[in-house]
Amino acid sequence: MSLLNKLFNFVLLTTQKYNIDESHGLSHSMAILRTTHELYEEEVKQHPLLKQYEKVIYVASTIHDMCDKKYMDQADGIKEIDAFLNEDLSPTDMNLVKLIISTMSYSYVKANGFPVTGPYKHAYHIVREADLLTAYDFDRCMIYNMHRKNGNVEEAFQEATALFQNRVLRHNDDELFTLASSRKKSLILETRALAQIDTWKRLIKNPILK
Repeated sequence: MSLLNKLFNFVLLTTQKYNIDESHGLSHSMAILRTTHELYEEEVKQHPLLKQYEKVIYVASTIHDMCDKKYMDQADGIKEIDAFLNEDLSPTDMNLVKLIISTMSYSYVKANGFPVTGPYKHAYHIVREADLLTAYDFDRCMIYNMHRKNGNVEEAFQEATALFQNRVLRHNDDELFTLASSRKKSLILETRALAQIDTWKRLIKNPILK
């Protein structure tokens, strides 16, 4: 079995075990891996030493939510990831994966700032910023809230809108992007997110759907 297949199988098994909803499940893992790859291809042109961390970057991005505090104890999740990957990564690479996935969340960075990552700095930021970019998907935020609100689309919309106003649409103002390629993508995604919000607002207010 290829490493890619093994990673996605692990995501499927973990989402089932911990009842992780689709907003943080397989589709999100696929989206962030794709985004990570796009950022990596841009950044490696300027930072060729990134090539030695390519596997770490892809692995960390694919399985980063399989230790998410919203669904499980983070330490337990990281132990399961460590056991799962111990035959596929060197101890050094495994430690780097664990460092990235345990310190890349929005809440961690806002509370503690960026960790000291030394020569791994660009690898860390590629994975972290790919995750930030996937957060611009307003539908994904709606899905997460609908699972929490038992399918109540109006409440899900209100909470998602508040999150975007207070967090997602402030990513650039909060200086959370360190990579030029991320900032460029974020502006495109911000326009798309605003269009999504406007569409949902009109749908929810549509008298035909009342």
